[in-house]
Amino acid sequence: MTFLSQRDNRETIDSGPSAAATVPLDGGRWLVAQYWPTSLFSLKMSQATSSVGKTLLVPTMYAIKMALVDAAFRLGLSDEECASVVTSLAFVPVRIRPPERAVVTHTFVKIRQEPKTPDPLKPYGSSIAYREMVHYAGEWQWAFDTSKSQQEFIGLLKQLLVRVSYIGRRGSFVQFMGMEWTDTLPEGYTQPNAENGFSMPARWHVATLDDFGPEASLGVLSSYSSARAIRGRHRIFVQTIVPLGLVNAGPGFSEYSSG
Repeated sequence: MTFLSQRDNRETIDSGPSAAATVPLDGGRWLVAQYWPTSLFSLKMSQATSSVGKTLLVPTMYAIKMALVDAAFRLGLSDEECASVVTSLAFVPVRIRPPERAVVTHTFVKIRQEPKTPDPLKPYGSSIAYREMVHYAGEWQWAFDTSKSQQEFIGLLKQLLVRVSYIGRRGSFVQFMGMEWTDTLPEGYTQPNAENGFSMPARWHVATLDDFGPEASLGVLSSYSSARAIRGRHRIFVQTIVPLGLVNAGPGFSEYSSG
């Protein structure tokens, strides 16, 4: 499960029986992981209701980090080690480079849900809900700023990135493609609009993306915890420039492009 071999200044990490991933040994500020979307993507906005599922066009930093925590559990790490992963990720900035083109479907679907007035004879009733799914043409790139991370955590981060298989809602599957180091990020990545010196891409929109807060902990963020996450402490929301802009729309779709 750890390093299988080393040659040409690269290390090979076991990513399962079907594939091996090569990762550069040379360090840099940003560790960039590439993923290929293999199914439709969907991740509801934080303000969305259960019946109106308007989707974001990119996964949030929070969703990416929670996918890494999930990978840590599947790797077999202890609860204490997974809790340490959450604490370490809270101080790792993440930038996202979406594929160059995305098409969003606008769909109404029939669902079953609990009625407002419980009825033991009819625990679920029929209703409709609005759902959006995104089809991408191209590759995801997730960049992690490791300039303040310890080498031990960076080594673990590499192993976790290899094991991420979906992002957002279950079923939004991705295939890990590889990693690389870089000191600077090119254009095409998300930008928190509070940063100094941000540049406006050719096409863009602004979205509110959530992230781990400075006091993020597994005990609070776990779905099985009764503790309440406090905004600004355990979870933060960042107005972010997303380099995708609307170029076409119809009765059942919206098309976005980066250029």
